[in-house]
Amino acid sequence: MDILRIILQVLLVASSFFLILTILLHKGKGGGLSDVFGGGVSSVASSSGVAERNLNRITVSVALIWVATIVGLGLLTRYA
Repeated sequence: MDILRIILQVLLVASSFFLILTILLHKGKGGGLSDVFGGGVSSVASSSGVAERNLNRITVSVALIWVATIVGLGLLTRYA
């Protein structure tokens, strides 16, 4: 059980980092944090619809992994 808990905790930290990163990479809807750091780069990179759709898919996938990891850790905590 301890090995599984450590694996889930490492997965939670990694997925949290990647979830924050993918959310910040999204196209800003008007003056958000992505506009502050992205500037002209985000406007050029986000002009492609395919890139934005792929980023959406990656974000949803990472979010599902994040939620599954939290549920797994909760179940381990409850039934350990």
